[in-house]
Amino acid sequence: MSVRSPSLPAGLLALAIGAFGIGLTEFVIMGLLPDVAADFAVTEPVAGWLISGYALSVAIGGVALTAAVTRLPRKQVLLGLMVLFIVGNLLSAVATSYGIMMVGRIVAALCHGAFFGIGAVVAAGLVAPARRAGAIALMFAGLTIANVLGVPFGTFLGQHFGWRSTFWAITGVGLVALAGVALLVPGRAAEGDGTRAGGLRGELRAFTHPQVWLSLAITVLGFGGMFGAFTYIAFTLTEVSGFASGTVPWLLVLFGVGLFAGNLLGGRAADVSLSRTLVVVLAALTAVLAAFALTAGSQPLTLASLVLMGGFGFATVPPLQMRIMRYAHEAPTLASGANIAAFNVGNALGAWVGGVTIAAGLGYTAPIWAGAALTLAGLGVLLVALRLARRGSGAPVKEPATVA
Repeated sequence: MSVRSPSLPAGLLALAIGAFGIGLTEFVIMGLLPDVAADFAVTEPVAGWLISGYALSVAIGGVALTAAVTRLPRKQVLLGLMVLFIVGNLLSAVATSYGIMMVGRIVAALCHGAFFGIGAVVAAGLVAPARRAGAIALMFAGLTIANVLGVPFGTFLGQHFGWRSTFWAITGVGLVALAGVALLVPGRAAEGDGTRAGGLRGELRAFTHPQVWLSLAITVLGFGGMFGAFTYIAFTLTEVSGFASGTVPWLLVLFGVGLFAGNLLGGRAADVSLSRTLVVVLAALTAVLAAFALTAGSQPLTLASLVLMGGFGFATVPPLQMRIMRYAHEAPTLASGANIAAFNVGNALGAWVGGVTIAAGLGYTAPIWAGAALTLAGLGVLLVALRLARRGSGAPVKEPATVA
C-alpha cells in the first residue's frame, strides 16, 4: 500500500511494528521471570526488579530523552530510538549475568517513552487533522497486539527454546521496525509544519498551560485506576472467581482482546468528539470496575468484565494522548513524551494503592474498588478541566485542532 494512501499510510504500519516490539519487551518478561531467576540464581523478588527497573526507566526516558532530542528531526530520532531498542534487547539475549540483563532492560526501556511520545506526534502528522486520534490508536494497536498474541507466543517460545530465544525474536522485530521506519515514514510528514517552537525552551513553554498539567493528572488517575485493578487480577480470578491458575493466561487473552478493540474504537470516537469521548469512557470504566468488584464471584460475569475493563481502559489512551498534544499544539513533542511517562506513573500508583488495600486485609476485590476510585477521580479532574476551559473561552469547549 502506498505511503500516500488515504486509508492507512504505510508509515503507521512501521510505527505499529515498533510499538509491538516495545510491548513485547515490556510484558513478556512476566511469563519468563521464573526461568530468568533460576538462570541467574537470584530470587524471584530480585528478578522482579527487571520489571520495576524497566517501568522506572520508561518514565525517565519519556521525559529526559525526549527533552534531549527536541531539536533533531523526528524521523531520525525514531530511527535512533529503534537502534537503542535493538541494542537493549540484544544485551538481554546474550546477558551472562543479572547485572548485564538489567542494563539491557534499562537501555531498551529508555526508548519506550520517547518512541511512543514522538511516534504519536509523527502518526498524527501522517493523516488529515480529523483523523489524528485514529492514527495514534493505530500506532498503539501494536502495543495491544503484543498483549493479545505476542506475549503468549513469546512465553511459549521461551518455555520451549529457552528465555533467551524470546529476546532474540524481539531483537528481530526491532530490526524489522527499524527498516520500516527508514523506508515507510516520510521525513516531511514526520516534521509536521516544521516548527520546533525554539527547541527545548519552546517545548517547556507548553507546560505553562494549565490544561497540559490537568491532562497529565487525568492520565495518571484515569489509566492508573485500570492498571491498579489489573495488577492483582490473577489473585482475583483464582481466589474470588474460582478459576484454576492454569486458565489465567487464557483469561488474560480476553482482556487483551478488549484492549485491542477499545484502543481502536476510542481513537475513532475521539476524532468525532475528544472531550465527550473521554467523559463517556472514564465514566463507563468506573462503572465497569465497580460492577466487576461486585460480581467477581460469578465466572460468566467475570469474563464479561475482563473484556469490558480492557476495552474501556485502553479506549482512554488515544484521546488522553491527543488531548495533551492539542493543548501543547505549538510544541507537542515533550508534552507527548511526558504523557507516556504519566501512563507509567499511573501504573505505579494503581499498583501501589491496590497493594495497600490487600495488605490492609480488604480482600482481592479491594484493588478493583481502589481502581474504580482512582478512575472516578480522573473523571472529576477532567470535568474540572473542561469547566475551566469553557470558562476561559466564555463558550463551549473548543480545543485547538492543530498538532505541529
